[in-house]
Amino acid sequence: MAITQGMADSFKVQILSGQQNLVSGASPVYKVALYTNAATLSNATAAYTTLNEVSSSGSNYTAGGNTLTVSTSPTSTGNVAFMSFANSSWTNANITANGALIYNSTANTAVAVLAFGSDKTATNGTFQIIFPSADATNAIIRIA
Repeated sequence: MAITQGMADSFKVQILSGQQNLVSGASPVYKVALYTNAATLSNATAAYTTLNEVSSSGSNYTAGGNTLTVSTSPTSTGNVAFMSFANSSWTNANITANGALIYNSTANTAVAVLAFGSDKTATNGTFQIIFPSADATNAIIRIA
């Protein structure tokens, strides 16, 4: 079992097919779900799954994860197009997660897999996903 970071292959095709809309205020709902170290997620992941998702029992985590807000609508600098989401957090959380899946919950299609590199834990605290700077070098979604 492993979580390997990357943009979902299916998402790349959907962008080129006009099936994804990452503009702030657009109708699709994007979410981020957390997964344990038993999960197998990679660029081949095509949709949200509950398999090895963090338990919602006593954790202050809800199955399906948090709704994301687009913080930077698609734009470009030089020859790189990019966009980003606002940070996401769970307060008063008892969570151990090894990675996450960003997905379009409206269409149940994967966007990207985040690998944390090891288990990250919050005990009666805040579990937070901090997205990188929204620029051509660091943004979470970049197309060069």
